[in-house]
Amino acid sequence: MIEPEVLLSGYARGVFPMADSRHAPEAKWYTASRRGIIPLDKFSVSSNVRRIIRNDHYVVKIDSAFRDVMEGCADRNSTWISDEIIESYCRLNELDYAHSVDVYDYDGNLVGGQYGVSLGAAFFGESMFERAKEASKVALYYCHKALVNGGFELWDTQFWNEHLAQFGCIEISDKEYQERLREALKKKAVFQ
Repeated sequence: MIEPEVLLSGYARGVFPMADSRHAPEAKWYTASRRGIIPLDKFSVSSNVRRIIRNDHYVVKIDSAFRDVMEGCADRNSTWISDEIIESYCRLNELDYAHSVDVYDYDGNLVGGQYGVSLGAAFFGESMFERAKEASKVALYYCHKALVNGGFELWDTQFWNEHLAQFGCIEISDKEYQERLREALKKKAVFQ
């Protein structure tokens, strides 16, 4: 397990762990010269996702199934989420530094979710998954809501990609990212 202090110190410096596979014995640390972030005032979801939310298609909870969300995110042919990472982040969740948005159908089945790490007023989005239509996007919508309501200032996605761009993700230089991170770490926010 990666100790909580080591994980939080890494995030405070702008680095994050990833494993080579689900069963890799030890994660490696990474950073990026260009960083993906979602400006909180630029977040958006499709009208279809908004309709699903408006119609209460799913039941959404915070931190009710953190480990299960991580397991859902790791349940792929190729994953960077190892058993070591799952144990490490579950410990962060117990200490209130990692959070999940859990999406259930009305039969009580976990059908999607998203998790990440919070430190100061920065939130580091890690991964998401879905087993039902648009469930991961619903999780992102409620994650955004929790970040805004809780006073967060930085939503880090680590990397930019076309999938995240549809939600408002942009790419910034590491220099700008480090400045934003420093400012966000000076403040307090609550994932709610």
